Parts: sequence; structure tokens; C-alpha cells
Amino acid sequence: MAELKINGERLWASLMEMGKIGATPKGGVCRLTLTDLDRQGRDLFVRWCEEAGCMVKVDQMGNIFARRPGKNNALPPVGTGSHLDSQPTGGRFDGVYGVLAGLEVLRTLNDLGIETERPVEASVWTNEEGSRFAPAMIGSGVYAGVFSLAYGHSRTDPAGKTIGEELARIGYLGNEPMGNRPVHAFFETHIEQGPILEAEGQTIGIVTDAQGQRWYELTLTGQESHAGPTPMPVRRDALLGAARVIEFVNEIGLAHAPNAVATVGMINAYPNSRNVIPGSCFLTVDFRNPDDADLKRMDAELKAGVARIAEQSRLEADLKQIFRYDCVHFNESCVGVVRAGAKKHGYVTRDIVSGAGHDACYMSQVTPTAMIFVPCIGGISHNEIEDARPEWIEAGGNVLLHAMLTKANEVSEVQPAAATALA
Repeated sequence: MAELKINGERLWASLMEMGKIGATPKGGVCRLTLTDLDRQGRDLFVRWCEEAGCMVKVDQMGNIFARRPGKNNALPPVGTGSHLDSQPTGGRFDGVYGVLAGLEVLRTLNDLGIETERPVEASVWTNEEGSRFAPAMIGSGVYAGVFSLAYGHSRTDPAGKTIGEELARIGYLGNEPMGNRPVHAFFETHIEQGPILEAEGQTIGIVTDAQGQRWYELTLTGQESHAGPTPMPVRRDALLGAARVIEFVNEIGLAHAPNAVATVGMINAYPNSRNVIPGSCFLTVDFRNPDDADLKRMDAELKAGVARIAEQSRLEADLKQIFRYDCVHFNESCVGVVRAGAKKHGYVTRDIVSGAGHDACYMSQVTPTAMIFVPCIGGISHNEIEDARPEWIEAGGNVLLHAMLTKANEVSEVQPAAATALA
């Protein structure tokens, strides 16, 4: 299949066209989940898929599935996809590349007149980023049975609007049931979001595993008081306590290096007035580690450390874990066809562990799954200056085409017992 290639120029043009929706002055995008801009991006994807002759369905979480039929449509499909939502200062490639690479595979199969044994599908997953609605990867998580539909619909943004309400508002509250038949295999193509591939001159990252993650929300409560008359020894300063927690979180990450990372990404102090001692403070903690046992130790250290800091600072602490998934080992057969595709095209590769969470991580719980990474310039992502080279984007698409074709022409089923479906 080495001679079979996608249309790299068309894929790049599609990425640039999608990048106009929510474009920011620095060259990135702001396309938060279920905003009007997200709707515009979804509408464009649906239009392109329908123009490619695909049947488009939307499930109850707003996940979109565009199907190209196969010779035997009773066989479970081979799927691919990612997300269209972005961070507030996001880039043009994170997520959207995996969506449009899937569309490009469908277009290429049309161009070449190739009929696969199985149907093939390109998908868009709702709320992968977790920026407007926490936690992340809600659409694929509900689909995989990790979260209930009621839980998914009930997630709120800072303004109190729910995912269910916003899905209905933008017209993407679908009626397709969640996971009503099996998927044969699933692939996700993505920029690396790190510096390894570019630094080592590798074109394709063969993703073998993904780090486990744990997200926490912490509220520290003290007492707001006047900044002038209140003596230092009697203060119950929630922001000071938060500063101590932030430093401690960083120490945990360093203590479990080089594989672990620890981040405080959000902090809000109340009442946020320059001459009032903060009476409460909200912050988030993000732990990641490719070793589940080590991640569990980080969890225990955080709980003990927060309790200690709260007691020393005379604060009340409410620490909640709101999101977790264990380390993921991707399916060896799917990883194998990714490896074979890269070899057929002569791309330089390396095995790699994903440091970020992806919808493929949840899909791996219900069907054989693998991921394909391509470099991004400087390893920069979740940033408006996120960028990639056209030749890298095309290379990932070519490997995806090979992997999907291989799996879409398999007739026998090798499915996990808990397998579910692309709708």
C-alpha cells in the first residue's frame, strides 16, 4: 500500500479553512466547547462529510460520526477522529488535525475508488479539552461508559450553563444512542504536543502507551479581613495557603521525575481585592505519570500535604479528585499496522508515550485502538503559536490511511468483551 497516499495539499487547505473559525490575532484559535464558534466548526465538518457522500449521525453527547459504507455494512466499522474544541489560546492543529485527517482518508478512498470490506468513519468528540466544562474528554468518556449520560449533560461552565443545555442550543443534541454496536478498531492522529519528535528528527511517533492522569479541585477557606489593621500572626490567608500548596505540588512533580509531571493551572482568590486578606481560594491540580503505582503515591502525598498545610495555616481544605484514568497500553495489533504503514512509506519513527490525554484513551477501553503522532514546531501546543510543517501533516495522514485500510479489509472479529460502538 506504499503507493497509496492522501492529498496532503487538500488536508492542509482544510486545516487552514477550519482555522479561520475562531481565529486569534497570534495565529491560533479560540473555539471553546459548544460555543457558536464550535457550532460553526461542526457545521463545516458536517458539510464537508456530506459532500464526500458520507452518512452523518450525532449521538446524545453531540459526538459526530461520518460513515463511508463498505462492502459489508453489517461488519463493525473502523473509526478515526479527535476533537474540534480548543483551549482559550489554542492552536490550529490540536485535535482538529485528527478530525480532518480522518475526513481526508474518506476523501482519498473516494478519489481512488477503493471499496473497503468494512465501513470507515471519521468522528468528532465533544469537550475533549475540558476548558469550558470539566473534566476533559467527556464525549468519549460517556460513549465508553466511563461517565453516565446524565453526568455528561450536567457538567457546568463558570456561568452555570450545562453541556446538555448548550448541546440543544447549538443544535447538536443528537438522538443516536450511546454505543449500540461494536467498533472493529479506532485510530487517532495528533500532533505530539511535545518536543521529542522534532528534536530527534523523527517524522512519526508510534504511540504505545499514554500516561495516567488525575485532576483535583481544591478550595481553601480562611477568613477575609482588612489588610491594614489585621496583625500577621492572626491572619487566616487562603491565598498564602494556596501559594504553599502550589510550591508543594511542584515538589511532588520533581520528586517523581523524570516521568511524572505536576501542574497547578487555575487559581481564583476571593474577594480578589487589593486591601482584603483573601478568605478563600480555589485551585486545580493536574498529576500525570506513566506508572500507575507511582501516580497513586503522588495522590497520597498530595492529600497528606494539603492537610498539613491547611492545619499550619489555620485553613479549612476541601480537596476533590474530579477526573482520573489509569495508564493506557494501546492495542498491539493496531500499533503494529501503524508501524507497518510508517515503514512502507519510509518514515523515520520512534516509539513514544503520550503525555497528554486523548479521546483514544477512552476508546481503548471499548475497542482495539492506537495513536499516530507527528511533530509540532518547538513542541509547543495549547498556545496560539502552535504550528506544524505540511510534510509532517501529510505523513501522519498517509500512515492513518494505511492503518485504516488494513483494518477495514479484515473480515474476522477480535473484539474485547466490553466493546461498544461508533454510532
